Amino acid sequence: MAPKKKSYSLETELVLNNSNDQHNASVAPLYQSATFKQPSLSNMGEYDYTRSGNPTRTHLQNHMAKIMKAKQTFAVSSGMGCLDVITRLLKPGDEVIAGDDLYGGTHRLLSYLNKKGDLISHHYDTTNTELIKSKINNNTKMIFLESPTNPLIKVVDVKTITNYAHQFNPNIIIVFDNTMMSPINMTPLDLGVDIHYESATKYLNGHHDIMAGIIAVRNDLLAEGIYNIINSTGCGLSPFDSWLLMRGLKTLAVRVERQQENCLKVAKFLQNIGFKVRYPGLKSHPQYELHQSMSKGFGAVLSFETGSIPLSEKIVENTDIFGIAVSFGCVNSLISMPCKMSHASIDSKTREEREFPEDLIRLCIGIENSDDLIDDLTKALLKSGAVKINNKDELFNAVLIQPKL
Repeated sequence: MAPKKKSYSLETELVLNNSNDQHNASVAPLYQSATFKQPSLSNMGEYDYTRSGNPTRTHLQNHMAKIMKAKQTFAVSSGMGCLDVITRLLKPGDEVIAGDDLYGGTHRLLSYLNKKGDLISHHYDTTNTELIKSKINNNTKMIFLESPTNPLIKVVDVKTITNYAHQFNPNIIIVFDNTMMSPINMTPLDLGVDIHYESATKYLNGHHDIMAGIIAVRNDLLAEGIYNIINSTGCGLSPFDSWLLMRGLKTLAVRVERQQENCLKVAKFLQNIGFKVRYPGLKSHPQYELHQSMSKGFGAVLSFETGSIPLSEKIVENTDIFGIAVSFGCVNSLISMPCKMSHASIDSKTREEREFPEDLIRLCIGIENSDDLIDDLTKALLKSGAVKINNKDELFNAVLIQPKL
C-alpha cells in the first residue's frame, strides 16, 4: 500500500507547485494552444480543444482544489462568469434567496434574470438568520451568501443557515462568494456550502492584471453540471491567464497577512477620529465573535461613513496613494464610493430601502507602508475639511468636524 501523501499547511501548499512537465521545469509550462493533435482517430488523447480542456488550466484547477479543499474546481473568465455558470444550473421559475447587501454585479445579474423570468429572486438581510430560515420553502432551489457582505461588511451565520436549509431540503444549493476572505481566511465548503466561488481577479491573483473566477465543489453531480456549462459556453479561463493566476497565487498568504495588518491600523485610526467604521477586525463590530468563529482573519476591506455625500466625494478625490477604482484585493490600496461606482447599478430607491449609506466610502487596503497610508488619508481628510489637527506633528491627533447634514 502506497504511503499517504503528506499534507502541508495552506501557506506551503500555495508555493509547492509540482507539475508533470516532461523537463521537470520549476514553473509549470504554458500551453498556449487552441488545439491538440490526436494520436489517431481511435485514440483522441486527453486534450483536443482548449475550450474543453487545456493542460495549463487543468494544472491551475488541480492546484486550486487543494487550496480550496474541494474535490474539483473550475477556472472561468471572471467572478461574474462564475455566477453566470452557477445560475445556469437552475430552471425557469426556480426561486432563489439572496442577500440585500451584495456585490453590485451580483445584484445586477440576479435582477436581470428575475426580470427575464429565468428565475425568481428574493432579497433579504442574510444576517438575520431567523428571517432567512422563515423564507426557505419548497420552491427554494438556491441560496446566495456573502460574508462579510460588500460593502456594508455585515457578517452572516453561514453554518446555521446552511444546516437549516439542507435539513429542510437536501437539494437546496447553497452558494457562497468568498472573494472578500479568500481561502487563506475561510473554507466555505467546511461550513457546509455546496458551491464556493471567488473572483480570482482580486486576492487570488492579487495584481489586477487579469480577470478570472474559480468555482469549487465537492459534489460530483454539481461538478458534472458545471463542467458541461463551461464546455458549452466556452467561458473557461484562457491558458495565459491560468498561468498568470498560478504565479499570483504563490504570494497570496504573505499579501493577505500584510494587507490585514495594514487594514486594522487604518480602521483603528479612522475609528479613533470618530468615524463610523465597518470592519470585522474591530471589537466594536456587532458580529466580531461570529466572524472569528468562521474565519482565520478579518480581510483587508473596510467602509466608513462621513455623514455627508459632498464630504465623502472630497475625501475620495484628495488621496494620492489610494487610487480611485472599483474592485479590491490588489497589492495597491484603492478608495471608492460604492453608491457611485461598484453598486451604482442598484437604483437609489432600492439602496434607500436597504439602508445603504450614500456617503459610504470603501477602502481596499494594499501592502504599502501603513504610516504612508494613514498620512495619505490624513491629508485627504484635512483638504476636505473633515478633520482638524490639534498638533501638526501628530498625525493621530485629528478631530472629526461634524458635517452639517
